[in-house]
Formats: sequence, C-alpha cells, structure tokens
Amino acid sequence: MQLIVDGKPYTVDVEDDMPLLWVLRDELGIKGVKYGCGVAACGACTVHIDGVAVRSCQTTMSDVEGPVTTIEGLGQPDALHAVQEAWVEQQVAQCGYCQSGQIMQAASLLSEISNPSDADIDEAMAGNLCRCGTYPRIRAAVKTAAAKLQGA
Repeated sequence: MQLIVDGKPYTVDVEDDMPLLWVLRDELGIKGVKYGCGVAACGACTVHIDGVAVRSCQTTMSDVEGPVTTIEGLGQPDALHAVQEAWVEQQVAQCGYCQSGQIMQAASLLSEISNPSDADIDEAMAGNLCRCGTYPRIRAAVKTAAAKLQGA
C-alpha cells in the first residue's frame, strides 16, 4: 500500500482495516502522533489527510486518500509553522501529551477560517481534550497564529 506522509513516499504492507495511527507509530516510527483514547474522542492522534484534520486512531488505511501530514511535517524543515510558533510564545504546553493533536487541529481551523472568533475556536477545538486545562492559552495561541498567518 502506497502512502505519502510528511511529503515522503512510503510503501507499507498492512491490512486495509489497520488504523492509520498504528501505521504511523509502529510501521513508520513517527511518534509525534499520540494514542489517547482509541475512539476519536480526545484528539491526541489528530493528523491531516489532504489538509483536513482527522483522528488517526479511527481512520483505517482504506480510508486514507491523499497525503498525510503529522506534527513532524507541519512546519518547514528549517522553520516552525505559525501555530507551532504561537504555541511556544503563549507557553501553551504543560505536560505536552495532547499538544501535537491540538496544534494539528488549530492549523486545520486556520486553513479554513483565517480570523476565527472565540466561538469558532471553541467549536473547532472542542474535540481535543487537555487534561492540564490549558484552554485559555490554546485560544490565545490560535489568535496569535492567525495574526502571524495574516502578516500582522
């Protein structure tokens, strides 16, 4: 089975019903995508498929149509993505476990809505859980990233 992850082509020999999460972690060694709940309720496993945020724990290989982007492939080789920069500036992460999924969800939101309202952010990020409760920092980081992407 052919797969493009973070701009690189891979061939994997896995069953069609294998979750993308396990292909990324176990077959390809990409560890930035995290296992949280296994039922697409927490968002720790969020990646992009063809630019759209999906939960990789419930996305089977047969459902993968288009390139996959993980947290490792979000920025440029020599630069962080604006969302990653904003996360650092706003000091969002505490334990950090959910952060790759949070960042991927935020990047997807900003690709759809360039200047999201608080309600837009809350709605888009609602499915990504943070046990540390950094939600105010997450919202601030999304706004900071939006400004960066708009050139402000």
